[in-house]
Amino acid sequence: MSFHSNPPNVGFVSLGCPKATVDSERILTELRAEGYRIAPSYEDADLVIVNTCGFIDAAVDESLEAIGEALDANGRVIVIGCLGAREQVVRESHPEVLAVTGPHAYQEVMAAVHDHLPQPRDPFTSLLPPEGVKLTPHHYAYVKISEGCNHRCSFCIIPSLRGDLQSRMIGDVMQESKRLVDAGVRELLVISQDTSAYGLDVRYRTDFWDGRPLRTDIQTLARSLGELQAWIRLHYVYPYPHVDELIPLMADGLILPYLDMPLQHGSESVLRRMRRPAATEKVLNRLQRWREICPGLVLRSTFIVGFPGETDQDFEGLLDFLRTARLDRVGCFTYSPVHGAAANALPDPVPDALKQERFDRFMEVQSEISREKLADRIGERLTVLVDAAEEDRIVARSYADAPEIDGQG
Repeated sequence: MSFHSNPPNVGFVSLGCPKATVDSERILTELRAEGYRIAPSYEDADLVIVNTCGFIDAAVDESLEAIGEALDANGRVIVIGCLGAREQVVRESHPEVLAVTGPHAYQEVMAAVHDHLPQPRDPFTSLLPPEGVKLTPHHYAYVKISEGCNHRCSFCIIPSLRGDLQSRMIGDVMQESKRLVDAGVRELLVISQDTSAYGLDVRYRTDFWDGRPLRTDIQTLARSLGELQAWIRLHYVYPYPHVDELIPLMADGLILPYLDMPLQHGSESVLRRMRRPAATEKVLNRLQRWREICPGLVLRSTFIVGFPGETDQDFEGLLDFLRTARLDRVGCFTYSPVHGAAANALPDPVPDALKQERFDRFMEVQSEISREKLADRIGERLTVLVDAAEEDRIVARSYADAPEIDGQG
């Protein structure tokens, strides 16, 4: 068997959310394992893969623009990811792409690569790092524990793009996580579309890791991950009752006292139109109990203002919810229609100018809350994770700050 003297080069563009990033990492790892090289530029690539996002119109536009840029610079492009689930949209704008596949379609992606850029004969798998190819810095990594979602929120098309909930077995997740930590990763960011629902689809089936039987559910996973020598941070956690069982693990220091919960609104009438859980009072009571159990708990969430039918009373209710919940980290979006979403058919759209006015008022209220909560922490001594050591400063984060979405110090 002879050495492949000129292995083929694949360029890669990764767009979208952390779940898409994990898909990109897995595909890059497979490419490297099969002997392909990853090209640093369009000009050096024999073909280019573009992993797209298709969640909102702005993301679709960005993805189509990236595909066009790759075509102009290289000419040979494979499109994958969430926008790839809408192949007609891709091909209407860019009919010359080589192939189109949807999200987490790993075998289909590799088959398309093999069709248009034959696999090297002698892959040197020993050159592959044990943690695989990562797009994040060396010291933190995303661990995706499931695909898809069983919710049918009226503003969201994720289930039509990524399907229903498909949980990975806990043994597979633990094996990947241990391998990452052994390779030097110091923070694992647990992601999915609905982290709280992990294991529901497989009926919490027992799996084995390190010789032990483990139940495939979020509580067992969090407790098992807490045994690793790394920060464990949970994202996209819906405030279901069983999340109560995670809070003592945070209080005991097994996982970070940090929860990222997509609450979306504080008005029950708006939440019903969103097809979201609408028990606002129960959520507030639950947050209070959590803080009593774990006083250092940091809560992060995102909200939508200007949803169809949102009245002045609904918006004031959202602001009241915000003032009562006193969340630590908050993101806000003005509602925009998503192609294929049920919310597009709802009556009483909110004018764009009013959406922006409500966004500004929302952020003003939350900014004051954030300032007060940060002021309360002045004088605390915190363990931090260093993201970068520069010539004149050190960039670091505490447990209260997730990379890319929260603050830095």
